[in-house]
Amino acid sequence: MLSQELVMTECKSNRNIGRIHSTESFGSVDGPGIRFVTFLKGCHMRCQFCHNPDTWDMTGGETKTADELLSQALKYKAYWKKGGGITVSGGEPLLQLDFLIEYFTKAKAKGVHTTLDTSGNSFTRDEPFISKFNELMKVTDLVMLDIKQIDDEEHKILTGWSNVYILDMARYLSEINKPVWIRHVLVPGRTDNDKQLIKLDEFIKTLNNVERVEVLPYHSFGTFKWEQLGKEYPLKDVEPPTKERIENANRLLHTSEYNRYLSQ
Repeated sequence: MLSQELVMTECKSNRNIGRIHSTESFGSVDGPGIRFVTFLKGCHMRCQFCHNPDTWDMTGGETKTADELLSQALKYKAYWKKGGGITVSGGEPLLQLDFLIEYFTKAKAKGVHTTLDTSGNSFTRDEPFISKFNELMKVTDLVMLDIKQIDDEEHKILTGWSNVYILDMARYLSEINKPVWIRHVLVPGRTDNDKQLIKLDEFIKTLNNVERVEVLPYHSFGTFKWEQLGKEYPLKDVEPPTKERIENANRLLHTSEYNRYLSQ
């Protein structure tokens, strides 16, 4: 497990040039509307259900400046209409914080809606990260925050990291009243325990900025990527959740109550 100080150092070192894993021109599940989605390289978490383990390494991929990436994105602006825009995901995009700030700043200057899709693992209230993060939040319209497991010990088993910084990021976003969508991947035997879902629901209710809560059913579509990387997939015997367990999670997390964007 890497230290938060090392995370901060890596965030600081990746300036101006984005290291990109891939892009998606017509994303429909990465924020409101149709979106141009960029997946950045680099992630310290090792989620057992990760479907993009090829994003973990900070090396490889394609390098672009913020201007180059925005120029690519704006080619699809006509399709976004009122509700769309750009989303940056990963990997963990906060590991390329300076690039993110420049990209979103230039996007906002063009009137583009910006969404950050993050696990929050890189968050800290310490400097220099927090000042940079606040700068990013000024040009971020929406944060999609993954809370993978509310129980800290179970979170360590599932991802290799504590959830302390992730939950603190959720609290901080509430303090600054930044619109948030909470997402929870439902993995049988890992993240679908009723008591833990109720605990997650109780935590979400302490936040005043949550516009949507989404249950994302586990799937194994990324298994082949683990095989290509020569890694053993840890959930090879886990089946996707049943319709009943998905409905149960939605009920316990009261997802229907967070419906601000459901009609869009």
